[in-house]
Amino acid sequence: MTADPAVGRAAPPTGYRLLLPDDWAQIPLRRGDTEAAVRALVASAFARVPSDVPRDRLTPLRLELERRLLTAVAEARKADALEMYLPVKTAGEVNLGASFTVSNVRLPARAGVEGVAAQVTDPTDVAVQLLARDRTHGSELDLSSGEVDGAIAVRRERVVPADLERGAELATRRVEYLVSVPGDPEQWLVAAFSAIGAGDPRDDLADAMVEWFDALMRTFRWSWT
Repeated sequence: MTADPAVGRAAPPTGYRLLLPDDWAQIPLRRGDTEAAVRALVASAFARVPSDVPRDRLTPLRLELERRLLTAVAEARKADALEMYLPVKTAGEVNLGASFTVSNVRLPARAGVEGVAAQVTDPTDVAVQLLARDRTHGSELDLSSGEVDGAIAVRRERVVPADLERGAELATRRVEYLVSVPGDPEQWLVAAFSAIGAGDPRDDLADAMVEWFDALMRTFRWSWT
């Protein structure tokens, strides 16, 4: 979908698009049938397992996979994500080693003179503030700024420790792109990627997955209807 020249780019975009590989699936999170979509994804994956694999071995795996996916969806919904993306192996397995979500974030109004809400800062100034604030996290955080499809963006990368209380049994490599929405200075889009690698979020597999996500974000384009 492309921008209508008659509308112009002063109006906020109505959506976005990515050149998503065929072996990745999108799960919308704002529809009531999300759980059904997850179960259909799992059923489709296991339907491609060779027929000589005993069904009684597959059923517990399928149920566990559904449980983990539905838990991931619930966490993404708590974060007000719009969509979740998961890699689906051509061999018929769903790989939970990596995923990413896309969310909208609206900046809160700032108190101005005499308590009156101040106008939201220019995206460039917001990016500078994000970079200055997040550098206090130390060496575990890699920060940079630039543009995504012509919009000011901040890229954040870090390793997040395991958190058993939240069901995160392994540390994860996290990459976030915070992208300012054209025509709406209060709104930012957040694409948040997570990978565990081969059990170590700093290993070669995790590095390769991060490179893949960075390449995917270079295909990001705003869309106007």
